[in-house]
Amino acid sequence: MNIADQLAKSNLPSAVRDALLAQLALVEEQAELAKQQSGQIKFRDQHIAALTLEIAHLRRMRYGVRAESLSAEQRQLFEDTLDSDIAAIEVRVEAAAPKEKRERAGRQALPAHLPRTEILHEPDSCSCAECGLTLAKMGDDVSEQLDYHPGTFRVLRHIRPQYACRRCETVTAAPIPASLIDGGLPTPALLAWIMVSKYVDHLPLYRIAQIAERQGVTLARSTLASWVGVIGFWLQPLADRLAERLLTQTILHADETPVSQLDPGKGKTKKAYLWVYRSNVLAAGPPIVVFDYQISRSGQHVRDFLSDWQGRLMVDGYAGYKALFSTGVTELGCWAHARRKFYELYESNQSPIAAEALRRIAALYALESEINALDLTPEARIAERARQRLLEARPLLNEFKTWLDQMLLKVAPNSGLAKALNYSCKRWDALERYSEDGLSPIDNNPVENAIRPIAIGKKNWLFTGSEQSGHRAAAIQTLLGTAKLNGIEPLMWLTEALEKLPTWPNSRIDELLPFVKDQSPQDNEG
Repeated sequence: MNIADQLAKSNLPSAVRDALLAQLALVEEQAELAKQQSGQIKFRDQHIAALTLEIAHLRRMRYGVRAESLSAEQRQLFEDTLDSDIAAIEVRVEAAAPKEKRERAGRQALPAHLPRTEILHEPDSCSCAECGLTLAKMGDDVSEQLDYHPGTFRVLRHIRPQYACRRCETVTAAPIPASLIDGGLPTPALLAWIMVSKYVDHLPLYRIAQIAERQGVTLARSTLASWVGVIGFWLQPLADRLAERLLTQTILHADETPVSQLDPGKGKTKKAYLWVYRSNVLAAGPPIVVFDYQISRSGQHVRDFLSDWQGRLMVDGYAGYKALFSTGVTELGCWAHARRKFYELYESNQSPIAAEALRRIAALYALESEINALDLTPEARIAERARQRLLEARPLLNEFKTWLDQMLLKVAPNSGLAKALNYSCKRWDALERYSEDGLSPIDNNPVENAIRPIAIGKKNWLFTGSEQSGHRAAAIQTLLGTAKLNGIEPLMWLTEALEKLPTWPNSRIDELLPFVKDQSPQDNEG
């Protein structure tokens, strides 16, 4: 019998018994709260310990890899990547266990030749908050930030007058705003320029440092790499939110492209993949593209990303997607891929059968172009597209399928023509499915167009330095790629987002997404 039951059955006066029961309940509640807090502290400490071990491991890798195992270019990227990874983990440790602000060692003064812009920060009131006495100025606190305006470096000189109350012996000054980077040397504009230069213009960090050096500004690669890691940490929630919004749609595009990941232990690279998902190009609402970095081409990565999502998925013929199509996901076939098979044949030998296939596919695309050119509201265009596909595209598709079957009987088995014909015949149900409504896309070109800048950039940055850097790059490409899809200049958007992020409430995170401001970011139905 527990204490509460004993008290309930005791002969104590009811008022005394009730008071004791109330005190007992309070003690038990406090004990349970203490138990929960103890568990939370234990989990936090374990998390911090794991991150600390990861930092130590990365530092051993950073300074322990033999120079002769890597080329100069590979070693440079490897070092930059690990500096970024270490900085990203350190900021995660700080987020898990906030500490008192530490005194920072004095930093090198910013170049004297750079133009200065003075910004005066006065406190809200020049009267003492305690006694109302007028404050007396006792001096200025001055700090400087390195700023970047397209093509030009400059210094922002922040002046915060210090005021004292003689009666209360207190000092008042305008507060120092929260900063993404501890110490606040770079402005959001400078950080945005670095990120856009690296991830949009595909410049390696040593090239960015060289650009700064030409203007007399020294930015060490290790410093740049550290900033990249920290900004990647801050931007990750925005990328995660875009992925959440993407998965509310019922029609998506998907594709994948290989990238090389450095394997420092072997001094070589290994193949990894960027999986790419895009919103339906025919749906209303802001377009979204999401990049997901994974170490292989396994279809399990797609299943993990989509999770329990159901809808229509536009893909090419890669077998890795097939397992999805028995789980509530419906395949849409890509006519651009089907056309490509015939186009390659025609280019090589001017095959008349390939030419006829191209003519028939062109008729399907011509119908889509005519519909897109109509001056209609989005809703009316979807309805008109559905009508035209039923009346015009379906007959063309039926005739095309009959022709394909006939040609297969005439061409030599295992020939190039047979393979091209079979590609379309085996995927026919998926290829013709777009014509069942007015919202399904005809091909996967929109997601391939989103991948194209990445493919071009690979010629410059060649490979990722680590798996963590691949995930970071995918998140940043998600945000900057979505900005470009929405017609937003990436540098302007990122500058504004980095200015707001330190104090922005998570409940309003959608307002920071790279969408046009007057375009309501409502979930698309397509």
